[in-house]
Amino acid sequence: MATPPTRHGRGPEPAGHRGTIMMAMVRLSIRFYAELNDFLPPRRRQVEFEHVLAEHASVKHVIETLGVPHTEVDLVLVDGRSVDFAYRVQDGDRISVYPVFESFDISALERVRPRPLREPRFVLDVHLGRLAGYLRMVGFDALYRNDYDDATLADLSRSERRILLTRDRGLLKRSAVTHGYLLRASDPREQLAEVVRRFDLTGLIAEFTRCMRCNGVLAPVAKATIEHRLLPKTRRYYDEFAVCRDCERIYWKGSHYEDMRKRLAGLAPGSLVAPHTGPGALRDGPPEP
Repeated sequence: MATPPTRHGRGPEPAGHRGTIMMAMVRLSIRFYAELNDFLPPRRRQVEFEHVLAEHASVKHVIETLGVPHTEVDLVLVDGRSVDFAYRVQDGDRISVYPVFESFDISALERVRPRPLREPRFVLDVHLGRLAGYLRMVGFDALYRNDYDDATLADLSRSERRILLTRDRGLLKRSAVTHGYLLRASDPREQLAEVVRRFDLTGLIAEFTRCMRCNGVLAPVAKATIEHRLLPKTRRYYDEFAVCRDCERIYWKGSHYEDMRKRLAGLAPGSLVAPHTGPGALRDGPPEP
């Protein structure tokens, strides 16, 4: 007896395939290097592993699907050839993913993010206020307000070319963020040492050259210019002063100066704070009325 045709005029579908659509799977091998492994489960750290996709996605999508924010990545090699984030992965690709290179020259290769910032500037999420203060203390431009939402932080990072510092992995996955870093440490002083090491900032430290309150730059000022704002003991015992160019807060080498230097030096013994060599490092407690 002949098999009746289907209503479309074709023969019957093979057993087990009724109502299904066959899709070509994309199989690739991928390995993450150095601190990028922090984002992976233990079984995938420091090893090459297979990953299967249902479609030809971008390499950026693949990386973030596996848990690594794109802001942590600076170089992607596919079969030894550098590619950008828009590259569409192919079946059989072998992908190597590397973190941001701050100390090595890879200018001949195609970075997956804009060129590194020449003068590192930061914007910090609402939970990192104490770290912002420490960064300012050692001379780095650290933008911080406790009312910035995620969209504002991402926009500031993009528009002002600032490195976004956060402990929120999801924030770094926003497409607007091109420069960012996920802090591993939870203690603010350890976070400062981590940032200095991560971005190779030791040689750029200029302690006590920024306002702790507003992030403005400090400038030397003649005592006679601000003498009317000083309390009697400060006027009598101190002669070198600096003033914030933005909020006009006054700084001087007061009783807390050496204590603060010792505190900073303890963050990374022998490497974080260089010996003071000039008049620019001025700091004391509350501003004068």
